[in-house]
Amino acid sequence: MKEILMWLFFAKNLKIKELKKAFKEGKSISEAYLEYGKSESLEEIKEYYEKECLDKGIEFISREETGFPQKLLQIPDAPFWLFFMGSLPKDGEKSIAVVGARGCSSYGSEYARKISSDLAGQGINIISGMAAGIDAKAHRGAINAGGKTFAVLGCGVDICYPKENFDIYNLIPKCGGILSEYPPGSKPLSMYFPMRNRIISGLSDGIFVAEAREKSGSLITAGLGLEHGKNIYALPGRADDPMSKGCNMLIREGAKLVLSASDILEDFDFYSGMNMAFPVASKIILETTEKIVYSTLRFEPRHINSILHETGLDESEARKALLMLCIKGCAREITTDYYIATDI
Repeated sequence: MKEILMWLFFAKNLKIKELKKAFKEGKSISEAYLEYGKSESLEEIKEYYEKECLDKGIEFISREETGFPQKLLQIPDAPFWLFFMGSLPKDGEKSIAVVGARGCSSYGSEYARKISSDLAGQGINIISGMAAGIDAKAHRGAINAGGKTFAVLGCGVDICYPKENFDIYNLIPKCGGILSEYPPGSKPLSMYFPMRNRIISGLSDGIFVAEAREKSGSLITAGLGLEHGKNIYALPGRADDPMSKGCNMLIREGAKLVLSASDILEDFDFYSGMNMAFPVASKIILETTEKIVYSTLRFEPRHINSILHETGLDESEARKALLMLCIKGCAREITTDYYIATDI
């Protein structure tokens, strides 16, 4: 317990430079605390631990303890500690980081959710940063599949950021964990996010970029992944779509093009030959016209005129079929006369 409190002194005060200096000089954690921890007694730190961590359901672990993710120890500048709620990824489990744009399109959003769901259903942990957009969709996909997901925050684990993700913030600790190297109460400062990206990469076996602009924080995570020796995956998009420029660039530079979870799963030894390219409404009974219309839908929005052209149906028939598909949960009208398929 004594050593844990010494580690916690450096963690709560974010004295990372001081600890690095001490370790570089060959000092132990006890010797480092004797040098830098004179301002706080172990009793005071214990009080902080109980009030700010244990009472809030927050756990603390140093990198010298059993249970600290071994994958993180393999990266340069590995974190000295982690605060977490729920659990941490177990050694030996496969994990994929899913990252992408906050202001994502429905195309990127649906593919991030679908692929995360399918990966989680096959026992792959989904790692992300709980940001709005792609991150949130990845976590939701894993949760809905009954799989494990882990959120790495750029703030204290007791802070839900952004606030609109409060529902998944409450769910993630029950089916994975929320973790951070920043102590409880730490605000989401911009300088923290590039640092947390190295943890997202470090915990993963591969990084899937679902949608990204040409200059995107997701590309920083992918770059870190390359440095860490991780597999890099990307969802392709239209050449003229600014939201896909980052992904298309990654593919051009050697990232693996991904259209379904099977493209990622085949890189792992337990690949089961799944076919997941597009959603299939196998559990819902569809009328013939509905099946024809459904077969034209994708995760990218399609205008009613494109559907009419491809199916050869008259407009009233197509609209009736689309209405029924929406009612049955097989399709969604995202804006006037634009439809996407939904996985069920």
